Amino acid sequence: MTRHRSRLGDDCVLDEPENVGYLHDESADPAIIGNRARVRKGTIIYADVEIGDDFVTGHNALVREQTTIGDGVIVGTDTVIDGTTDIGSHVSLQTGVYVPTDTTIGDNVFVGPRAVMTNDPYPVRRDVDLVGPTLEDGVSVGANATILPEVRIGEGAFVAAGATVTEDVPADTLALGSPARHHDLPETLSGENTLYE
Repeated sequence: MTRHRSRLGDDCVLDEPENVGYLHDESADPAIIGNRARVRKGTIIYADVEIGDDFVTGHNALVREQTTIGDGVIVGTDTVIDGTTDIGSHVSLQTGVYVPTDTTIGDNVFVGPRAVMTNDPYPVRRDVDLVGPTLEDGVSVGANATILPEVRIGEGAFVAAGATVTEDVPADTLALGSPARHHDLPETLSGENTLYE
């Protein structure tokens, strides 16, 4: 099925179909969305986006061009994915999350409300390549956390609410505070995220 530069799978529900496949460039490929998507009112998905099955958004989310998203992903209300980004499967981006260009998010990742990732180490002061952070598989990020450019959050790590992450976080580590310090992951936070259920 083709709609406004988009190709949709089966059983998709789009509140505003004209907002899917937003044409930012006449040569852009259609937005591709898999089966059983639920895209709520106010959400805009650009052309040149590819999304898997069982995709769900809140209201007023934005997914910009050259983004790939796996299966079973939730993009919450007012969340912005600014493009040129890869997101794995079974990822939950809660309300108001900001994902800058050139960010990588693995599988089974949770990002809490109003968490912010950045990609510019010298905003409007120097001309540098923009590189967002990398969140490896199984990462959890608490509400209102900030993750700076090029930071890598290791597999299974947990970033506490309100933390400011300025350097890489090893796998299976707790990052806590501002600037974040690394701690052993408490037993209560160990184990996998349960986003596959």
